[in-house]
Amino acid sequence: MTYTPEFQDPDDLLLVSRYLNGRGPWLKPARQVPYAHVLYAAAVRGHTPAAVVARLASLGYTDVQHSGVPWPDSVGMEDASLVKREGPDRYARQWVDVGEPVSLREVLQAAEHAGRAPADVARRLTVLGYRLGGSGPLPATSNPRDVMLIRTDPRGDGSWLDWGDEVPAAHVLEAAQYLACSPHAAAERLAALGLRLPYTPEPDDERILRLGETYRAHYAGRYEPAPLGHVLAVARETGRRPADIVARLKVLGAGEPGGPVPESPDEDDFVILSENLDGRAPWLRRNTVVGLRMEHILRASLATGRGPASIAARLTELGHWLHENAKLPESADEADIRLLETVDRSYRDEVHLEHVLRSASLTGRSPADVASRLTELGHELPDEVEYPDVRGALAAS
Repeated sequence: MTYTPEFQDPDDLLLVSRYLNGRGPWLKPARQVPYAHVLYAAAVRGHTPAAVVARLASLGYTDVQHSGVPWPDSVGMEDASLVKREGPDRYARQWVDVGEPVSLREVLQAAEHAGRAPADVARRLTVLGYRLGGSGPLPATSNPRDVMLIRTDPRGDGSWLDWGDEVPAAHVLEAAQYLACSPHAAAERLAALGLRLPYTPEPDDERILRLGETYRAHYAGRYEPAPLGHVLAVARETGRRPADIVARLKVLGAGEPGGPVPESPDEDDFVILSENLDGRAPWLRRNTVVGLRMEHILRASLATGRGPASIAARLTELGHWLHENAKLPESADEADIRLLETVDRSYRDEVHLEHVLRSASLTGRSPADVASRLTELGHELPDEVEYPDVRGALAAS
């Protein structure tokens, strides 16, 4: 049966309404009044918590939760709001329970909602009679990412890291990716929150993990290996050995290049490992399925003045590989590069008539010429197809 108060005084109705709004649902006299309800009611009404307790007793609410220490002399709304739960479960559990140690999540949610520093919130909760679930300094600056940084599964209901928990390196990377922030910044903030990391954040970590810039910085992750070119470039910039960079990536939980790492790279290595052949990011990634693209080898040959076979051999030494069907020409030719750039088939795929016709249209060559040259470069084409030896009208115009 739903309980309804017998009295009608608006101030008293506000005091015994569960949401302190003067309307039902109502607190039941037979149940304990939460400690935080008293604090919040005192702030709303401008009374002392002791006065609120006395008034509740006169209304029949004699069982009031207590912290075990004297009631605060006064409570302002800026402090009372700290004991009101925020987040998806705030309706099921409205108040921070004074009978249990305050979790790190509760401190950070209160800090986020109030726009205050975690250290300030923890200090004020202690003054209000709460016990913290952990000890140690908290950050003296606010950060809206804090709550999600300690959430272990952002895609579901999730669970949260708590005071002093050890944070896996993978969690740092995944949380940073989800929050679109630097993994190094995430690691430093988690350490500042009193959580234990499997490593000590270092200043070079930011550069080691940052793979490049698009519309925003992106970073190496658990399933995104750092390309070898990136490792060599960071080693050159920081003055560290390439092997040390690879070792640090492993400690940070990020993917490694997965191939041999030269101790002293050649200057040409930076060129042939860069996608744009300019010695800078973006860097060439290892393709473990179809291998190197022939046009990259030919473009690298023109950029360095070395033969295609020399480029392919060096890239193979650096952990890349060329498909067994590929046939390297003796020298690089711009016409071959333009042709190969129109082919979206790898050496594992058969090139069909529609692909030949498309390349012929885009290059202005006859289908027969295109088919012949692709065959010479190692691509497989059906034997039964006869290709016209004339240029199409569109290509000729």
